[in-house]
Amino acid sequence: MKPRRFLDSIIVRLLLLATLIVATGSFTRYYLLSQFLREDLSKVFEEQQLALANYVAHDIDDKIIQRQAMLNQLAARLPVELLEKPDQLQLWLQEHFRYQSMFSVGLFVIGTNGKTIADYPPMTRRRQLSYTDRDFYIMSMRGQPWVGKAVLSRNVKAPVLPMSAPILDEKKRVRAVLVGGTALAAPGFLDLLMQSHIGAHRDSFLLISPRDQQFVAASQADKVLQPTPEPGQNALHDKAMAGFRGAGITVNADGVEEISAIASVPSAGWFVVARIPTREAFATVERTRRFTLRNTILALILFSLIACGGLYLILRPLFRAADHAEKMTRGELPLEPLPIRRFDEVGHMIEAFNRLLRKLNDKQAELAKMAHHDALTGLPNRLLLSDRLRMALAQAQRKQTRVALLFMDLDGFKKINDELGHKAGDKALWMVGQRLSAIVRQTDTLARIGGDEFVLLLSDLDEAAEEITRTVAEKCIEAFETPFVVANTPCRLGISIGIALGGGRSTPDHLLQAADQAMYRVKKTGRSGSETILL
Repeated sequence: MKPRRFLDSIIVRLLLLATLIVATGSFTRYYLLSQFLREDLSKVFEEQQLALANYVAHDIDDKIIQRQAMLNQLAARLPVELLEKPDQLQLWLQEHFRYQSMFSVGLFVIGTNGKTIADYPPMTRRRQLSYTDRDFYIMSMRGQPWVGKAVLSRNVKAPVLPMSAPILDEKKRVRAVLVGGTALAAPGFLDLLMQSHIGAHRDSFLLISPRDQQFVAASQADKVLQPTPEPGQNALHDKAMAGFRGAGITVNADGVEEISAIASVPSAGWFVVARIPTREAFATVERTRRFTLRNTILALILFSLIACGGLYLILRPLFRAADHAEKMTRGELPLEPLPIRRFDEVGHMIEAFNRLLRKLNDKQAELAKMAHHDALTGLPNRLLLSDRLRMALAQAQRKQTRVALLFMDLDGFKKINDELGHKAGDKALWMVGQRLSAIVRQTDTLARIGGDEFVLLLSDLDEAAEEITRTVAEKCIEAFETPFVVANTPCRLGISIGIALGGGRSTPDHLLQAADQAMYRVKKTGRSGSETILL
């Protein structure tokens, strides 16, 4: 079967339509099921992530509050007079440090000049440094306890969180600052956050300081103390930096879609982010989608096979009838009624076709005449004129005779149409055809080729062809001297005639074009007449 015939087959189109309907339903269910599972799991994971983030944030908040409270108590109990006695102050710090293991990096006191007065454990480098540029020192010198910006310690070479409390005298004046440092990875502080992960995702937790615009801690070590992403890289992160707390789906700065939950650590002004990539969270959805898609495709294949076989059995009589009809059109079989094998819908259609075939045979002769004649005047039309012109030229070439073509256009016909109407115009055209038909020979062809244009074909002309043609043209012009009575109104019409005279080597198109051009030249004179072109 040819590809075109295959695509035009009714069984193929019905099968494609049915398959399309089934496939649309199947893939719609596939899509809606996937969306439903994704949305449902998204809510579940968002709630779980938010609960986890709140738990971690609450734990960190408790640890910060404990350390801040302890530091405030130590600052309040520290004897102010020891600020003038560094050795005794160091012993005091040592005594209290042994019972307070919260500050893993140590305790130290900074004087009003920004220099360390005493520290424990003692570090030579710490006493050489100036802390006047550190936020915790600046804020505590103003009388406020402060959780400082996490930094890479210049002493222990590890990420450290400094916390400070002002040391006040009896008049509530700040005399010094007590500082406690805790390594972020110290046991019992942020070590679990930095080591924990959700599922197979290693970079599961972030601890962010909006104030300092930095990652305080993270499950992924290379992010610790790094600056936060620039605005615009992660929409949910931007909202969190602006104060949003909750959960949602976002695309992080690395271009990975993830479910993130944000919870506050109020004591430090931080927030915790618990996150998991959607590819891991929605792994069940992906497996379900693959399973559904695979089974949908198998079901479509099975449906197509069953539908194809069923449709072929049902429509087989129609295929046979179509094949029989095609052989009749090719002339392999005579035009006769098609056999009816079953009296179902297909049988009724074949019976109707047989009735149509009988009517077609009855109307064939009439249709042939209508195809070659003008419906208004009964004269040959352009198609029949073209056939006869080719025959006349072929005969002229054999006999060495000539052919004349008179291209005639009516003058004043538009006035009849405009003043008396189109019915009167049709009547005038019919009368013109009658008058011109009375002039021509039976061997000649008078045709109406459109509108008010008529063509007269004179064939088998001898040496006197030009004189004969001129005589015929004059008779045509004379036929228009008597007015035409249309709708009880005498109407005068003129005629412009272009004559092309040629031999057997002329072509139909060339002859018609030459006669048409000659007619237009006559038309421009504004009066009836004729002009001849010799080819």
